[in-house]
Amino acid sequence: MWIVLIVSLVCFYETLAGGRGSFHPGEKTNSVSNNSCDDVISSCLTYGLPWTGCYEDMIATCERPKNRLDNRFIRMKVNSSQEIEAGLTPQHRFYIPSSALQRSMGGAASDEVLLVSTVIESIYFKVSEPRRSKSRAIMPTRIDGDVMGGFVLVVRAGSQSVTNLPHPVRLTFVHNKQVDAGTCVFWYESAHGNGTVYWSPDGCETNNTGSETICSCNHMSFFAVLVKPELSVDKRRADNLSYITYVGSALSVFFTTISLIIYICQQRRHPEKAISVHMQLTGALLCLHLSFLLCCFWVWQLKGEKEEEEGWVCGGLGLFLHWSLLATFTWTALEGFHLYLLLVRVFNIYVRRYLLKLSVVGWGLPTLTAVVCGISGVYGKYKVELTGENNLNSTAAICWISSDFKQRLVVSYITTVALPCLVILCNSCMLGLVVFKMWGLRRGGERQKMDREKGSRLWKDCATVIGLSWVLGLPWGLASTTYVSLPGIYVFTILNSLQGVFVFLWSVALTCKSRSDISSSRDPSSSQKMMTTSFNN
Repeated sequence: MWIVLIVSLVCFYETLAGGRGSFHPGEKTNSVSNNSCDDVISSCLTYGLPWTGCYEDMIATCERPKNRLDNRFIRMKVNSSQEIEAGLTPQHRFYIPSSALQRSMGGAASDEVLLVSTVIESIYFKVSEPRRSKSRAIMPTRIDGDVMGGFVLVVRAGSQSVTNLPHPVRLTFVHNKQVDAGTCVFWYESAHGNGTVYWSPDGCETNNTGSETICSCNHMSFFAVLVKPELSVDKRRADNLSYITYVGSALSVFFTTISLIIYICQQRRHPEKAISVHMQLTGALLCLHLSFLLCCFWVWQLKGEKEEEEGWVCGGLGLFLHWSLLATFTWTALEGFHLYLLLVRVFNIYVRRYLLKLSVVGWGLPTLTAVVCGISGVYGKYKVELTGENNLNSTAAICWISSDFKQRLVVSYITTVALPCLVILCNSCMLGLVVFKMWGLRRGGERQKMDREKGSRLWKDCATVIGLSWVLGLPWGLASTTYVSLPGIYVFTILNSLQGVFVFLWSVALTCKSRSDISSSRDPSSSQKMMTTSFNN
């Protein structure tokens, strides 16, 4: 389950940013000016960074391979009084106004100007950190990110670099998927020879239309569109996460079963409503981890023709998994509600058939939701594309909300995003209230205690808060870290797959607590007293 929610994720990355200077290769450039255009980059890289100035000089005179059409390379004489619009690839187009062409001519007497344009793989553009310089010149803004599409568009005209154009050069980058945060940039190289190179958005305006990004820049240079890096999980890491969830869920099934036995024994000796609520939540967790393992095992053992013939079994397991997840969140919310009654409305409470009403909500709402989704044909096999070594794609699958269901995203966002966020928000407030109550009790009742006893009670209070955080489902809030970093995915997977283990530890703590209820109840400063209050039927 966790791997399904995690693999679909994406992350957000954002820092500061950077612009470009010039490079004069001198005699070294002339010695290799007759090389093939295919060898220009490798020739320039031999001189070290910065290399783009060398590339601009050599690309104007290099020999194009004969008997080969290369649409990604344009070199031609154009009339400076006319505007130019051309396309290099289906994803790259450019427009140059006549004013820019005339500016690039300098003092040349001819009306024609040499125009060169091509695309280069972005792997050659390696950013280096700005170095300290004695010069007080203002550095262009720097921005970091991934080059969209992996290609950089080069546009050069004439023999003179041009800046601050009255009419901007327009560059169009077409993309197949929606890009929300693309930024137009150019490649900046410091003119001070200190090796500072990076991407800068200065002088460029960005217009994202959804299917393409249009850059309007007041100069000619090496252009690209930077996007926020996409956090992806390849096949190797997905396998590692799968093993973690299998082991964690198996342990959770074992320990939640033991927890149920412990709660049943406690309930028989000392009937309490709090224990009953814990028992219901533990049962929901047991169903969740068990259904997850069953869904994974069923998809794994399906072979060829069985996949079509027994698809209804996968749909039924997907319903079971979805129902278990909803029941877990619902009983987690009811734990928070019960804690609210214990903390805020402690005295003079009478709730008729309290446990029955909680059970109707805790089990009834998930059942109703799962039945409606099942009738609508929501459940089936959910597939996720993974990229392995050598960019070989593979597919991970699980019995869940079917990938073929048209309204899959709507159902998924409502039941697995909106509901957990609401539960975590409410229960976080409850946990904050618990901490506030503990702090108030300690402040009023421990002024005469010895330092050693204070330290002991502090550890007990910390253990109470940590235990309650697991019971209230707060580790699910770590799902937000899966959008930021790969370690966040691992932390979220480990903690939530082992939730049954932590609930078991909480049940053991309650058992130890129940043995000392008589002595601890005499202590008005006990922070655990609030947890043993019960309600009438």
